[in-house]
Amino acid sequence: MDTDRIPGCYRHPDRETGISCTRCERPICPECMISASVGFQCPECVRSGSGTGHGAAANAPRTIAGGVVAADPHLVTKILIGINVAVFLLVTAVPSLDSDLVMLGRYGDQFGVSTGEYYRLLTSPFLHVEWWHIFSNMLGLWFIGGPLEQELGRARYLTVYLLSALGGSVAVYLLTEPTVPTLGASGAVFGLLGATVVLFRRMRYEMRPLITMAVLMLVLTFMPGLNVSWQAHIGGLITGGLVAAGFLWPTKDMGARNRTLVQWGTCVAVFLLATALIVVRTAELSALT
Repeated sequence: MDTDRIPGCYRHPDRETGISCTRCERPICPECMISASVGFQCPECVRSGSGTGHGAAANAPRTIAGGVVAADPHLVTKILIGINVAVFLLVTAVPSLDSDLVMLGRYGDQFGVSTGEYYRLLTSPFLHVEWWHIFSNMLGLWFIGGPLEQELGRARYLTVYLLSALGGSVAVYLLTEPTVPTLGASGAVFGLLGATVVLFRRMRYEMRPLITMAVLMLVLTFMPGLNVSWQAHIGGLITGGLVAAGFLWPTKDMGARNRTLVQWGTCVAVFLLATALIVVRTAELSALT
């Protein structure tokens, strides 16, 4: 018998934890722990009457990133899928919108990000022109994004998604020929994948199935003939991982204020880095004309 093994959470036995409920002494993982006047308590003890003096919101179940668990933990994912589908149907009905929204560095001297149309960096990740393209991306968004939203909470999850979408577009802007149009939500989906890798590592979950899926997705990214943007995939993957690390690695020992400062400070730093790269690339492309 392995007596050195870290015990598993009583509600999630596959999650090892060194934290125990201060009342019933059962092991609890970060998702189940609820702050008490001394230490942490499990949801059952809180429901039975914690006696801590905290309000109902303080005793509500928490996400791993520190937010309150939402009534519908997949709401943002559903909204994002709805927006993507709505844009797809709109572009199908009005094809000219494609050229107005697609990610493009520059097309001659007429239009593109380098001419000041920076909105393309965030509109192109919501743009799809083929049914198989949007179907595959929305399938990935549902299966990867849904569980991640439940763990991070709505605001942090949406932040990961949008910054990953931006990171993917910035990578395209930097590394792709400026006249090549690029579109699709895959950069954002890869960002969610990167965030999930960080989550699994942080929580000590079994990594092999996730790593297998990530490797498969990267192999498909670089497979000849599929016409996918490896720049968007890699840019989104790295951005999502960085933002998730900022959300997940700060511990409760830092205090709520410092923890929040680090979490959102990481997001600001990632955004400022993306902005700096956009400025540099814009100057480079402008100098060529």
